[in-house]
Amino acid sequence: MPLSTINRQEPITMSYPPPRYLKDHGIVSATYRSADAPPDLTIGVKSQVGYLATGASTDGQFGLYRWDMAAIPNGPGAHFHKTISESFFVLEGTVSLYNGERWLDATPGDFLYVPPGGIHAFSNNSDAPASMLVLFTPGAPREAYFQELAEIVASGRRLTDEEWTELYAEHDQYAAP
Repeated sequence: MPLSTINRQEPITMSYPPPRYLKDHGIVSATYRSADAPPDLTIGVKSQVGYLATGASTDGQFGLYRWDMAAIPNGPGAHFHKTISESFFVLEGTVSLYNGERWLDATPGDFLYVPPGGIHAFSNNSDAPASMLVLFTPGAPREAYFQELAEIVASGRRLTDEEWTELYAEHDQYAAP
């Protein structure tokens, strides 16, 4: 089935967006990050996050993160976003991905796309480390949310349900019932 017909009643016609670069010659502007670069953020002992491409570095086009998880059950509860889509691509290990209906044990090469409004979650429920790429489109400033989570874990601070709801809403994250 062509990608353009997935989750739609009729095929859609796609076209290229308007040009964003208007010169007749290319420029040197690529950004490289080596595989051995240290993580940009560590969240407790459970997760390390590499900021491969942030919304700021891609002019709001997308945000791409490497999410490395320890062999400890971890990850957010079921939630959705109103303004961004989120995609997951498993690199190593087994990552439990929730697609809004059921948990799937995803292994290297497996992919899950979640459009805005789609309920989802992830966790490493295996007995081994796991790693995945997480893609947000458009490129929302997710780093502030990740950093706040890291601070909460590092400080041992306990948030009330109301404080979690406020934090989530500030970062376009809404708990699913």
